[in-house]
Amino acid sequence: MIIIFVVGYLAIALEHPLNLNKTAPAMLAAVFCWTVYALYSTDSHEVSHHLREHLGEVSEILFFLMGAMTIVELIDAHHGFRFVTDRIKAKNKVTLLWILSFVTFFLSAILDNLTTSIVMVSLLRKLIHNDTERKFFAGMIVIAANAGGAWSPIGDVTTTMLWIEERITTLEIIKMTFIPSVVCTAVPLLIVSMSLKGKIEEPKSTHPEESHQGGLIMLLVGVGGLIFVPAFKTITHLPPYIGILLALGVLWTVSEIIDSKADELVKKKLSPIAALSRIDTASILFFLGILLAIGSLQVTGVLTNLAQWLDDNIGHQDVIVMAIGVASAIVDNVPLVAAAIGMYSPVDFPTDHKLWEFMAYCAGTGGSMLIIGSAAGVAVMGMERIEFMWYMKKLGWLAAVGYFAGAGTYLLIYMLVH
Repeated sequence: MIIIFVVGYLAIALEHPLNLNKTAPAMLAAVFCWTVYALYSTDSHEVSHHLREHLGEVSEILFFLMGAMTIVELIDAHHGFRFVTDRIKAKNKVTLLWILSFVTFFLSAILDNLTTSIVMVSLLRKLIHNDTERKFFAGMIVIAANAGGAWSPIGDVTTTMLWIEERITTLEIIKMTFIPSVVCTAVPLLIVSMSLKGKIEEPKSTHPEESHQGGLIMLLVGVGGLIFVPAFKTITHLPPYIGILLALGVLWTVSEIIDSKADELVKKKLSPIAALSRIDTASILFFLGILLAIGSLQVTGVLTNLAQWLDDNIGHQDVIVMAIGVASAIVDNVPLVAAAIGMYSPVDFPTDHKLWEFMAYCAGTGGSMLIIGSAAGVAVMGMERIEFMWYMKKLGWLAAVGYFAGAGTYLLIYMLVH
C-alpha cells in the first residue's frame, strides 16, 4: 500500500513533466490501496465499514467544494465581480500593487484562493499592457491569494478540510492566523515597493464586457451566503456542507427570478445548470481519490507509525509543521494536510490546538514559494504563461521571506497569548 501510494504521489507531483492530469493517479492510488487492504484483510465487512466511514467524511468536503464552486460560477456568469474590480483605478505601480494584493487577500478569504486569482488576473489584463509587468503583478497576486485563503475556513481547501474535520473553529483560526497571513503578504510587498517605480502602461484598446442587471444582487447574495456558512455551522452545529447547500439554494432561486424575463439563449448561459457544468470536476475527483487513498493508510496504521517516526527523529512539532509548509511548494498541500489529519489523533491534539492552527497557515502559504505549489499558482501560470524558473528567480524568494516572517509572527503571537 505504501509503494502504491508513493508511486501515485510521485505521478501527482510530476503531473507537468509527465503530461498526466493528477486526477488519474489519485483515483488509481485510491482504488489500488483499498483493493490491497481488502485482499489481505481477513474481515471483508470491516473493510467495507471503514470505506463507508471514510467516504462519508470525504463526501462532506466534496459537497462543500461543489457548492462553493457553483456559487462563484453563478456570480461570475452575471459579472458580479465587476462591481469590485471596476473600482480599481490607480495608475502608480506601487499603489496599484498594494491595492490589488489586499483586494486579493480579502476576496480570497471569502471566495477561495483559486477563484480569486483567476478573477484578479482577468482584471490585470484590463489594467496592464506590458507582459513582463503583468506577470510580476500576477505572481504577487498568487502570494496574496494563498495568504488570504489560509486564515479563513472557506478560503483554502486545506483550511476547509481542517475546519470540516473539526480540528479548528472559525473565530480561533481567524484570531490566530489573520495577522501572520497579513505579514506573509505585506513583507514581500514592502520589499518590492522599495524598487518598483513609475506608472503602469494601460492597454491600447479595451473591449468592455457585457453587463447584467442582476450582477450586484448576485454578488451580494452569493458572498453573503458564503460568509453566513460558518455562522450557520456555529448556530446549528450541522456540517458545513448543509450551510453551503442552503446558500446555493437561495442563490439558485434568486438567479431564476432575476433571469426569468431574459432571452432564452442568455438565460441558458446564466442558469445554475450551466454554472454546474463549468465547475472544476477534475479537482473534485482528485480530492476524492487522494483523500480515500490516505484514508486507507490511516485505517491500516501507516500514518500513526509515520507520526511516531517524525516525533522520534525530528521531535520539534513546529519544525515538522514548517517542513510540511515547505513541502507543499513541491507537492500538493491537500494530501499533506489530509495525511497530517490522519497522523495526529484528535485526542492528543484537540480542536484549536497549536498544531492545527499553525498547519493551516503553513500549508496554505507555503505553496507560494513555487509557481506549481498551489492551485492558484498553477492557474495563473497557465493564464499568463509564467515560466517556472522565472517565478522562482523573481518571486519565489519573496514568497519564502513572507512565509517565514508570517510563521515567526504566528509563533510569537501564540507565545504571547498562551
